[in-house]
Amino acid sequence: MTTLTLVQGDITRQSVDAIVNAANSSLLGGGGVDGAIHRRGGPAILEECRGLRASRYGRGLPTGQAVATTAGELDARWVIHTVGPVYSATQDRSDQLASCYRESLRVADELGARTVAFPAISTGVYRWPMEDAARIAVETVRATDTAVEEIRFVLFDERAYTAFAAQAG
Repeated sequence: MTTLTLVQGDITRQSVDAIVNAANSSLLGGGGVDGAIHRRGGPAILEECRGLRASRYGRGLPTGQAVATTAGELDARWVIHTVGPVYSATQDRSDQLASCYRESLRVADELGARTVAFPAISTGVYRWPMEDAARIAVETVRATDTAVEEIRFVLFDERAYTAFAAQAG
């Protein structure tokens, strides 16, 4: 049975098997969660991401997919990078957002991770409305068959925490 936990705080401070990174498709770092993970995790993460770009993802990691690297100096074994969709008021991309959570859990299972920390994917610069993102995230992880024992949503501020708490019940 998987336990769903909510924490308000900094995802880079979590002690878990795997931290999920809301990455951009380049895998080379950026702002928000992505930048924080790369800064705190150190150069080993970027080095592995560059290797992935050279070997498998020359055009970038596709939206909704996930791939793992070392966690560098983070208190985790792995970082699972996933690229969330940019929100669109005219095109339904919720299946891509749900795929980020499913694919990240699939990768976590392949790695043997038992604890996974997720951010609120696509809610920053990709502008996904927080309440809808929380609904998709919670529904998806609850519906995904996984060996992960604890799924921890690490939410940066009170607004995000409140939105996820309303969905988690």
